[in-house]
Amino acid sequence: MKVLIIEDEPYARRELKRLLAKVPAEITVLECIDSIEDAVLYLKSNSAPDLMFFDIQLSDGLSFEIFNQVDIKTPVIFTTAFDEYAIKAFKVNSIDYLLKPIKLNELINAIKKYEDLSEQFGNKKSGLKLEQIEKLFEINKPRYKSRFIAKFGDQIKHIEIRNVAYLRAEDNEVMLVTTGNENYIIDYSLDQLAGLLNPDDFFRINRSYIITPGSIKKISKYFNSRLHLELIPDTKSTVLISRVKVPEFMNWMDK
Repeated sequence: MKVLIIEDEPYARRELKRLLAKVPAEITVLECIDSIEDAVLYLKSNSAPDLMFFDIQLSDGLSFEIFNQVDIKTPVIFTTAFDEYAIKAFKVNSIDYLLKPIKLNELINAIKKYEDLSEQFGNKKSGLKLEQIEKLFEINKPRYKSRFIAKFGDQIKHIEIRNVAYLRAEDNEVMLVTTGNENYIIDYSLDQLAGLLNPDDFFRINRSYIITPGSIKKISKYFNSRLHLELIPDTKSTVLISRVKVPEFMNWMDK
C-alpha cells in the first residue's frame, strides 16, 4: 500500500509514520508534504497513491483547496483536531477521520476500513463528498460578530466590525470606539467580547482594552519589560501591556 502524507507539523508527520510502521499491513510512505502548493504539484506530477492522509489545516490554508485544483480519486483519511460531531459525520460519509493525537488502534481501524473499501475505490467510485465536508466545517466554524448595535440618544445605530478601532472598559461600561473617533456604549463586558470577536482581528491587551491592529499608532518598551501602546484614536489614559502578555501580543502582531 503506497501512502502519501500531507501534514505541516514535523512532530505529527514523524508520529504518523511511526504508527504506520506498526500497522499490520505492508505500507510504504511515498512522501511527506507540508503545503497545498507542493501537494498540488506532487499530485499532478506523480502517479496516484493508494491512500492519502490529509491534515485539514495547513500552513497555507485548508487542504480542501487541493481538491479544487486536482481531480482526486484516491481515498483520503483526514487528520486534525476537531470535535466529536464532525468525526461522526465524516464516518457517515464513508470518509475516515483521525483526531490528533492519533491512536494506533484508531489508525489500524482506518486502514482496515480502506482495505474493506478498496474494491470500491479501485473502480474509481470515491466516497469523497467535498461539498458535504465543507458544510460540516461551516457548521463547526466559530461565528464571530460582524456588527454591533448601540444606542445613540433616542436612536439605534449599527456599527460594522471593520469600523471598530478598539473597545474600552470604564466605570462598569464598555465603550466602542470607531476608526472615526465615535464613542458608543455597548451592552457587553470585555470578557463576553473576548469570545465573540475574531482573535485574528482583535486582541485583549489588558483588563480595560481590546484592540485591533489598525488602532496601533506606536509601540514602545516600558518599565519592567512591559509595552506602551499609543492608539488611534488617541486615549486619555496610558495603555500598557503586562510582561506576561507581551509574547502572546507579539505573536498576534506577527500573523
